[in-house]
Amino acid sequence: MGALSNPQALPILTLNIGVLAQAEDIQQNLDRFHATTQCNMTNLHAVVGAIILFQLIPVIYAMDGRCRLDITELEGLSQPGDIMIGAVFPLHLDKVYHNISFTEKPNKATCTMFHFESYQHLHALIFALGEINKDITILPNISIGFQTYDSCTLLHQDLQGTLQILTGYGGVIPNYRCLSDVPLSSLIGHSISTNSILIAHILGLYRYTQISHFSTSALLSDRTKFPSFFRTVPSDIYQSQGLAQLTINFNWTWVGLLAVDNDYGQQGIQLIKKELLKAGACVAFSETILRNQADRNAPYIVNVIKKSTANAIIIISNDIDLVPVLNEMLRQNVTSKIFIASEAWSTSTLSPMATFSKLLLGTVGFAFYSGTIPGFEAFLNKIHPSIPLEGKWMKIFWEQTFGCKFSNVMNISGSSEAATKVCTGEENLENVQNSFNDASILRVTYNVYTAVHAVGKALEDLKNCKRGTGLQEICADIWNFKPWQILNYMKKVRLRLSNGKEFYFDEHGDPPAIYDIVNWQMTPEGILKQVKVGSYDTQAPSGEVFIINSNSLDCFRCPWNQWPNKERTRCLQKTIEYLSYEEPLGSTLSSISVASSLIPVALLKLLVHHKATPIVKASNYSLSCLLLICLSLCFLCPLVFIGYPQPLKCLLRQVTFGIVFSLCIACVLSKTIMVLLAFLATRPGCTLQKFTSHRFSYTIICVVLLIQFMVCAIWLSFTPPFPQYNITTYPGIIIIECNEGSIFAFWVMLAYLGLLAFISFIVAFLSRSLPDAYNEASYITFSMLTFLSVWISFIPASLSAQGKYTVSMEIFAMLFSSWALVIFMFLPKCFIMLFQPSMNSRNNLKVKGVNQTHIAKHSKLGM
Repeated sequence: MGALSNPQALPILTLNIGVLAQAEDIQQNLDRFHATTQCNMTNLHAVVGAIILFQLIPVIYAMDGRCRLDITELEGLSQPGDIMIGAVFPLHLDKVYHNISFTEKPNKATCTMFHFESYQHLHALIFALGEINKDITILPNISIGFQTYDSCTLLHQDLQGTLQILTGYGGVIPNYRCLSDVPLSSLIGHSISTNSILIAHILGLYRYTQISHFSTSALLSDRTKFPSFFRTVPSDIYQSQGLAQLTINFNWTWVGLLAVDNDYGQQGIQLIKKELLKAGACVAFSETILRNQADRNAPYIVNVIKKSTANAIIIISNDIDLVPVLNEMLRQNVTSKIFIASEAWSTSTLSPMATFSKLLLGTVGFAFYSGTIPGFEAFLNKIHPSIPLEGKWMKIFWEQTFGCKFSNVMNISGSSEAATKVCTGEENLENVQNSFNDASILRVTYNVYTAVHAVGKALEDLKNCKRGTGLQEICADIWNFKPWQILNYMKKVRLRLSNGKEFYFDEHGDPPAIYDIVNWQMTPEGILKQVKVGSYDTQAPSGEVFIINSNSLDCFRCPWNQWPNKERTRCLQKTIEYLSYEEPLGSTLSSISVASSLIPVALLKLLVHHKATPIVKASNYSLSCLLLICLSLCFLCPLVFIGYPQPLKCLLRQVTFGIVFSLCIACVLSKTIMVLLAFLATRPGCTLQKFTSHRFSYTIICVVLLIQFMVCAIWLSFTPPFPQYNITTYPGIIIIECNEGSIFAFWVMLAYLGLLAFISFIVAFLSRSLPDAYNEASYITFSMLTFLSVWISFIPASLSAQGKYTVSMEIFAMLFSSWALVIFMFLPKCFIMLFQPSMNSRNNLKVKGVNQTHIAKHSKLGM
């Protein structure tokens, strides 16, 4: 009795020869009972008969219980409604077959390579049904549901999915529809011509409407064999004519042909060969991609291509079967071939295609007409694993999109690699961009959308039929119509597309033939993209059927921030260069700068500690302290030059350098002048005594600094520095640097520094032999000589360097000149204070020829 509660699990019995006939009779009775009990459980006689039959099952099992094969259902996705639409999509593009031992039930083929674009096709169906159900003017108070399956590009799964849709629930019962009160309006699919032919043979028996969104084989236009088949894509007859015309347009009269071994490929290649010969072209070779081989016969095909002198190859195939051939071409380095693509792969979004840019760049081919669906992109970005309708496929999509794994379920994405993180459901599709949520250019997806709306229009026409005016003068019941009734309305469907053109089916079930001509080009971002360069419209007036823009196929200039690769086949992003803190040179210079700035601080502390000693007093204590503070700032100036050249940094960095170094040299100049004045003022009756005060020394500093400040103020007011992108110095490199605004102002500022240093050098040189308790003039002479040497050397070095190395040279000059002042002006006196304290006394500082009064005078000035 358990079998009665689960009729889908009825076994298929395999018996020995002696009981085979009996078992077959019983199985037939079981099948009839299976259909009867599920569709009409009220039949009392059927129930009684079923009980009697099921009593015989244990007896038959006892005769031969060696094998038992279970019937399994195909998992799908469905939504209930008053009227149903079926759909079969290849959500997986590849599969793995398992070995068959013939001793046990074969394992199901494992579906692989989940296709985001096919998943988008499914959601186009859902979105279109949502639009129809919400529009009260189309089918008020009537809802359309759907039932869909993943074919995995397997013929037997296409067949099983179709039969389950016809049955109306998960199981398969041929010739029965269990949902008798829910009519099936149509079936959307398949995308492969061979698979569509199989489905069309079955649906044609019942006159169920079938609408394909991607099958283009010319065989399907035969109304005798396929009376209920329609499609929203043109027949290959038109594509063959167009591809032949495209080939002749570019004077490719010696071409090779390559086609996949199915109805789409073989029929298509024969039509193209016929059109090419009619146009006067010659065929160099014609080869077949064998799908039953793992390598698709790629080594042999590539050898033929390699030996052929034909440079143009027309390929009629889908993308998944073409990948092995492209891989082999890349391995054998077979390039410089031009591909003419059929619509099945001309706009491929498969990720492996990006690795073949060297081969595919320049490919030209036909593509389905593109359209837009308002609101569709927002709809795609709102889907979420928490939505019950989405089911298993949503989880696969979510895991592959975000590289995660749902912790409460097994890894169902089919990937052998372990997920790096756990899917939380808080991931946002708006933060990613892939072939699923990219709704900018819709081709096959738009065909699915059009197919669903064609069904909706046929149902609307059926509902609005008025008795006496409808087909056969009888109007069908919208709640209980027959397959042939909706078929008659489908033949008369007229839709207005988003471009304003009218969509309809001709007498063969084909739509008007409109194609886009696309060319594979490299974008400035280095991405291979299909760009529309023309059109092929059989409805257009004479002379406008075939239009192509050949400027579109020529070379284009790379943007300013990119440059071409060596082969000049794509634009590459230029390297951005500036002296940054992250690179070794920048980090080294910044570290030296910060560490060096601490040395003057330490020396300042030492001077403060020994400020009462004669050697500190003799060297002008207050100016020495100010000079040490300035030197610390000089060491920190390079930090303004390191890092990204922002506008404010460019505006202030040279001004900061000029003013800080001017203050430093002004202190040195003031010390030098004060040393000279100290001796000149000791003569009796000398009028220079009034200039030996501290106020005069600070006046010198202020005047010197004011002049430099005025130079910088005028510079910033009229021609301020600013950041710029230098793309002319090195090819392939963008140097982000500061344009000084006025080179003249920069060199005036630097020349003024040199003038101050030169004056200090001259005064110090003239004062070097003066008798002094502690004569700094000789040390100032050496420091200024070094300072001038460094900055004079900087001039040719900066003119020869470029980019960040110019900045590095200026930083080096700052650090070296600052160290020269520290070493020559403070190291000798610090050495005496620390290691020879006995010399730091008034008596030991006496110099021959200098009286005590002179020393006292100078010491007083140093205070």
